[in-house]
Parts: sequence; structure tokens; C-alpha cells
Amino acid sequence: MNIQGSDTGETVLANAQVITATEVLPRAHLVLRGGTIVDLGTGPAPRGALDCGGDFVSPGLVELHTDNLERHIQPRPGVMWPHHAAIVGHDAELAGCGITTVFDAIRVGSITDGGRKDYKRYARPMANEILAMREAGALKISHHLHLRAETCSETLLEELAEFGPADRVGIVSLMDHTPGQRQFRDITKFEDYVCGKHGLSREGFEDYVGYLYALHERLGATHEAAAVAAAGRFGAVLASHDDTTAEQVATSAGHGIRLAEFPTTVEAAQACRDAGIAVIMGAPNLVRGGSHSGNVSARALADQGLLDILSSDYVPAALLQGAVQLGALWDDMARGLACVTRAPARASGLEDRGEIAPGQRADLIRFDLRGGIPVLRGVWVQGNRIG
Repeated sequence: MNIQGSDTGETVLANAQVITATEVLPRAHLVLRGGTIVDLGTGPAPRGALDCGGDFVSPGLVELHTDNLERHIQPRPGVMWPHHAAIVGHDAELAGCGITTVFDAIRVGSITDGGRKDYKRYARPMANEILAMREAGALKISHHLHLRAETCSETLLEELAEFGPADRVGIVSLMDHTPGQRQFRDITKFEDYVCGKHGLSREGFEDYVGYLYALHERLGATHEAAAVAAAGRFGAVLASHDDTTAEQVATSAGHGIRLAEFPTTVEAAQACRDAGIAVIMGAPNLVRGGSHSGNVSARALADQGLLDILSSDYVPAALLQGAVQLGALWDDMARGLACVTRAPARASGLEDRGEIAPGQRADLIRFDLRGGIPVLRGVWVQGNRIG
């Protein structure tokens, strides 16, 4: 028996609780061949099957927004890690958490004015390395590009101009981290963030905030328009970030935005639902029981039916755990898992994965529950076992 499960190139997974888009099928089996799912059935499994022992089998997880690559690039303030090693480490970590498709979030829009808290340019070289490693088959899972367009920056126009349709950028998100609004309405949270995480002195904080206000006043509107235009040029899905008010959501809808990343209030989430914009919330917010920035909790939106997709954000392992928690909250495991599989795949334009059905990619995970916590037992990408 080879790593795929048989000497015929077929993988057969049997005696599993298979999580489809709408239900959990007990004692079901799957047949994988040529990188796709070719059969889903119940009852006796074909000979030579891998007995899953009653574990859950679901589609591989689809991650739309993660800061994990940046954490590997800069594991500590001021410490830069070699990019190839960072990409490989990031890829392996996600695979080990059951994520089989990722949109790697790369910031475009930098601050390079000396003496302040700078954010150096890195997007184009990093994208080149990801694309080259993907082409060479050096990565375990499927990687796509997500450009996080920081409108409160100095260099957004120049950095966006370095990308084009050939890069097949999947998502462009509009980011505005000007303090005093959106994610950082509570400016003390912003102070804790930049001083604690990025090492800015408390004495220099007031000057830095003043600099950001002036920068936003001078370039914010121009940069927002350029990011919207760039998404159209790339053929990318457009996302908003940290919408707080119904007015901001109306602006997002006017731009053609289809995804709302981390709305900060119930008002904004409801406005997104009314506008047909999918709501993404952070799995760490759900697992921790609240937002680290003091904004609306993912649980509150889930309780009101205003949560469509989960993102691991800054903790990759939170994605599967959050989906299981949603399944328990809604008493519907299939619905919970859909928030990290089918829903993000379809919202990002991927029609070939995120669902267990014949013809779909054989990107799958096997897990069981210990004390309500999911424990990963296997990961397959296009029918090949990678973990």
C-alpha cells in the first residue's frame, strides 16, 4: 500500500463521518483519484480502504486573510528571517493546521520616512519568491496572493504599479489603519499595538499619530481609489477591512466590494448582510471570546446569524478550532465547517474546492475531537497525503 492508500493510485477513505456542504454522513467513504474526489458513498467500503475509525473527514481549510507569513518574516521586532525559509516554514505550519489553500496577505503601501515607525517595502520581492516556489512545486499547499493595500501610507501607488494581471492576484483588501477610527477607534489600543508590538517609544507616539493624520489627509482618498482600480486591473476580488458604520459599508458596496474583513460593529455587519457582502471574522476572536482591539465579538455576530467566513488571522490553528466551535454553537457541524471551506472558496472565486462532492479537488483533512478540541489526523492535497 503506497502513501495514497493503494497500489493503483487510488485513495479510499472509509468508516468516516464525512462533512459535506449540508450534513455529516456517518460511516461514509470517499474515493480519490487523479487529484479529485470521484465517489462518495455510505455503507461497505471498497477493499483496501484506509479505516478512519469514525473520525471526521472534511474539505481542506481555505484561508483568506492571515498575518502568519509576516510573523515568519519578522519573528521578533527588528529581526528579519530569510524569505525562502520563512515561506517554507509558513507553508508547513499551515499544512499542519489543516489549511490546504491560503491567500498569503502581503502589505502594499509602506512608510519609509526616517525617524518614525517605518514599514519597509517588501511586497514585490516576496510575491516573486512565493510565485517561483509555487511554480517549482516547493510548497505543500496551494498559495494565492492577497494584497493588503494600506491607504495611510507613502508608497501605495508605486507598489501597486509593480503588479499586473499576470500575477493572478486573488484578493485586494482596502486597509486604513489611521488611528481613531475603524479597528483603532480606541486610540489607547493603537498605542499599545505600535508601542508594544513594534517598539515605538511612548514619547514618540503623539508625533507619530500626527504624522499619520497628515498622511491620510493628503493621500488617503487617492490611495483608496487607486486600490479599487488595481483590483479591477488584476481581476481580483475586492475586500474591505474593519468597516464600522453603515456609511462605510455603503462606500464599500459602491466600490464593488464582496468581502468584509472583520467589521467592528453589529451595525456594520448587518449593513454588509443587507448589501450582499460576505462577513469574515477572526477565528482567534471566536476562540478567545472577544476582540483584542475591543471591537464586536465574533460570537455576537454568530449568534445573530451575521458571520459567513472565519479567518485564522494571526493564529493558524484557530481556524479549525473556530469552525468546530461554530458547529457546536449552531448545533450544525456542516454549517460550522462550511465557514472555513466552501464559503471562503466560493467568495474568493474558487469553484473547484471547499466541498466534498465528486469532481471537486481532493483537498481533505481528517480529525477527531478530544474534549471539544479538534486533533488533526491527516491532510491530503489533490489526493496526496502531506500530513
